[in-house]
Amino acid sequence: MSKSNVVLIDRHPGRSAQTIGMAKVLGTDPELIHEPSVGVVGTKGDSQCYMGVQDKVETIHDHLKARIGQSEGQLKYRLVQPEFTIATSDGIRNGTREMRYSLLGREVTNDALCEHLEATGLAGVIAVVACDKPPVGTLAAILEHNEPAIIMSDGTIRPGKDPATGDALDIISAYQLAGHPDTELRTRISAHACPGYGSCGGMFTYNTMQTFIGVVGMQPLHMVAPASDDPRRTNEFTEQLVEYLAQMMASGLKPRDIVQRDSIRNALIVALAVGGSTNAVLHTPEIARAAGFEHFWRDVMTPEEFNALSRDIVPVLTNARPYGKYSMLDIDKVGGVQVIVRELLDAGLLNGEMMTCTGQTLAEQIDDLNPPAPDGEVIFPVKTPYKPTGGLRLLGGNLSPDYSAILKLAGVEGGLEDNLFKGRARVFEGEPGLLRELDENPDGFNNNDMIIVRYAGPTGAPGMPEMLDPTSRITALCRERDIVVALMTDARFSGGSVGLVIGHVGPEAALGGPIALVEDGDEIIADLNTNELNCTELADKAIYQSRKATWDKVVADNGGLHPNCGLADTRLLHRARYSAVPASRGGGLHSNREVWVRDLRAPQDTGFKPSNKFR
Repeated sequence: MSKSNVVLIDRHPGRSAQTIGMAKVLGTDPELIHEPSVGVVGTKGDSQCYMGVQDKVETIHDHLKARIGQSEGQLKYRLVQPEFTIATSDGIRNGTREMRYSLLGREVTNDALCEHLEATGLAGVIAVVACDKPPVGTLAAILEHNEPAIIMSDGTIRPGKDPATGDALDIISAYQLAGHPDTELRTRISAHACPGYGSCGGMFTYNTMQTFIGVVGMQPLHMVAPASDDPRRTNEFTEQLVEYLAQMMASGLKPRDIVQRDSIRNALIVALAVGGSTNAVLHTPEIARAAGFEHFWRDVMTPEEFNALSRDIVPVLTNARPYGKYSMLDIDKVGGVQVIVRELLDAGLLNGEMMTCTGQTLAEQIDDLNPPAPDGEVIFPVKTPYKPTGGLRLLGGNLSPDYSAILKLAGVEGGLEDNLFKGRARVFEGEPGLLRELDENPDGFNNNDMIIVRYAGPTGAPGMPEMLDPTSRITALCRERDIVVALMTDARFSGGSVGLVIGHVGPEAALGGPIALVEDGDEIIADLNTNELNCTELADKAIYQSRKATWDKVVADNGGLHPNCGLADTRLLHRARYSAVPASRGGGLHSNREVWVRDLRAPQDTGFKPSNKFR
């Protein structure tokens, strides 16, 4: 044993006792117990999404263990045992009260990994992530810790298959049958939609954010698209991850060296190009915060830039579910997300000089991977895209003064003739009432209804649940009756939601935002020419003030909280109610909420002009 370690053990025998014991149990050298630590982390939960994680974590751990030691070429570090965080299942809990814990899973992951990384003093970590909230919480914790780290997505589930028709299926196929009268059909599809294990296979939130994490530089691009059960994930990728981490530790490359302003912009541009989930604009501000950018929509990209990119510059390149035909496995078969990234690099839409966890710049990584050209069926070229405009649009207006309302334009199936929707409000004070009405009286919905679901935001629900269940039912209803029924809410949506649905409307109803003042029958206008969401009646100052005074009195009479807010009956929900920041700031749990609520739109010129190229 080296003299320095003998001294450390002699002076601190109590601290050393367990680390010596752990080294013996793990089969590593006790002389390394006072060296910096390295280890693997992963996520577990009640879902098929997480079932493949443990095997990969254990395989990576074994590869790390083989590299730990004092011989030439080995890593002189202390190996710690794998650590797992917990999460819930969005797919199982949608439409239930438990869905309030979904977004909070991102926060719990951030907190749990912060404790592990900081208290263990990890000098290097490899994270295996699944589903869509834990990966963002993992990345946030890694950025806060800011020591060498690398992420690998666990991978997607393979598509199911309808035994009667041969059609490919996924979880959205099942959700969209909720109102179908054929019991046998509903049972058959639900029984075959999700075979095997892995995270959701379409371009839903999971694959949107895995693509984001790859493009932002924290995951090797070739590891994004393969299925969870693809043998490359254990036979090839695990060893590569250990080597990449060793290189990062040797060179001192840290997460905040990688996740910079332009790499975050790159990642969001790619999210537009894949028609990604609306959750991308909820998670990006939280990632930016953890990287040191306090206000994404001021310090990294303005809402006006975002809309200009989506409207004029960045088209949708993928024919992917839920708005198209194919899954992430099909994208993998034609070359992976690196095909999309090269297309955007070649078009001058990304900054290829940003560093990545591979030790290469983004452009160098693409050159090394040498992806094929777009096949024209699953992935399309920039010059002849699948859809001419980007997949997301932010809306302001008198219903969204935070400029936070988000529409997944790629998923709209009707109702935006000349980029304009006009409808009449049908107000529901929370999701349960809407679900009851869709179950019991679906014929009561009319063409050009604008359903409003409120008191479902970060504070009001609390927890800001996603609304895949009602949006799927509305989509099925609209297709069956050939009508347009829109929905707007201060909650959020699954990446699998399609239709004319607008989420993240802020300020939320629980904070007295204008959405709280809308009444049944009010005229609602969504105008994509001006990127505004307006209520005609609330444009009348006298009507606005009268309704706001009534709302204020109800809140005052109820002790400062509107009675339509959900019950915060656990410590975690109570914490969310009183510390959740607005959706425009990521919807996370932060002690300085009041400051963030006041400082929503502080202007800053980021130098963007719509004609700019990003090189």
